[in-house]
Amino acid sequence: MAPHAPADQPAAPLPPASGAWREGDPPGGRRWVSLAAPLPLEAGGELPDVRVAYETWGRLAPDASNAVLVLHALTGDSHVSGPAGPGHPTAGWWDPLVGPGRALDTERWFVVAPNVLGGCQGSTGPSSLRGDGTRWGGSFPFLTQRDQVAAEAALADALGIDRWALVVGGSMGGMRALEWAVGHPDRVSALLVLACPAASGAEQIAWADVQLHAIRADARWRDGHYHDAPDGEGPHRGLGTARRLAHVTYRSGAELAARFGRAAQDSEDPWRGGRYAVESYLDHHATKLVRRFDAGSYVTLTEAMNSHDLGRGRGGTAHALRRVSARTLVAGVDSDRLYPLAGQRELAAGLPHADALRIVESPYGHDGFLIETEQVGALVGELTKGR
Repeated sequence: MAPHAPADQPAAPLPPASGAWREGDPPGGRRWVSLAAPLPLEAGGELPDVRVAYETWGRLAPDASNAVLVLHALTGDSHVSGPAGPGHPTAGWWDPLVGPGRALDTERWFVVAPNVLGGCQGSTGPSSLRGDGTRWGGSFPFLTQRDQVAAEAALADALGIDRWALVVGGSMGGMRALEWAVGHPDRVSALLVLACPAASGAEQIAWADVQLHAIRADARWRDGHYHDAPDGEGPHRGLGTARRLAHVTYRSGAELAARFGRAAQDSEDPWRGGRYAVESYLDHHATKLVRRFDAGSYVTLTEAMNSHDLGRGRGGTAHALRRVSARTLVAGVDSDRLYPLAGQRELAAGLPHADALRIVESPYGHDGFLIETEQVGALVGELTKGR
């Protein structure tokens, strides 16, 4: 940001300590399922009073054979389709894919999108209230992808869905999609995995580690107990820095060069305290995130992504992948530098019912799986045609 606001302009109001959805906020299209018992956690212990927020589109068939599960990435939520509005700070993140006549045609399919366990848009996470009326904050337990899928399986049970016609997810959503197919093979008929490997590697964990350090180094992090801080301020600087770094990994160097080059932001002079255009771009995305997300959820979900390893406790990756019975498509983005194509190629080769790796062509890097909806829609069509 610029060093100081002009004297004739008031400073922008600070965002709340957390951008999480809270009790009393408009529900938007959300509904909730509460687990009947505490959720056992893979790392030990259990999580009580679990609620999973979700949204649906379309109508479930009498035999529940038309259900599709859509799983969001790190800073996504259950709002896959629809406009921004009360209860939803942003429009649907995959809106072109879901609706009448679209790839996930809601005249045909019953589309379900949960907010991930540990998230901040309605499902139980660090910003949620505990049984004693206080917020979990830094006491929220460590989660893995398998814990999150266990909560989603309870949601499916509550909705009367024994088997998904299709499970689809990209990035962190792809990790959970894979866990569904490996851990619950009898409940997944078809699987689409986008921009996601079989396990998080050293480079992805390293990028994540820097982001986690940025958040925890913010003096307002308060060991995660900032949600009801007396001054009302949260770790906005740390979360914003984490988002800036993450966003660089989400886009490609070629795209950033083509869009921004060395251009200055408007009339600002980078040599006199101003910004380059690319710095303004990162500032914009940081500001947007701190107003709609929660730093504690960012930490919880990032650590869960680092834990992603299909082979853990299953005799290795190759043995785990042999459990998958769903017809599967694996796709990677050709310009992705966060999860390069090599990881998806290895994943596709290890799956017993997968076609050859599909490549999404995009200049946008990792975010291509969100942006190139026409190509992704064609992949969905391959898996749903004739069903």
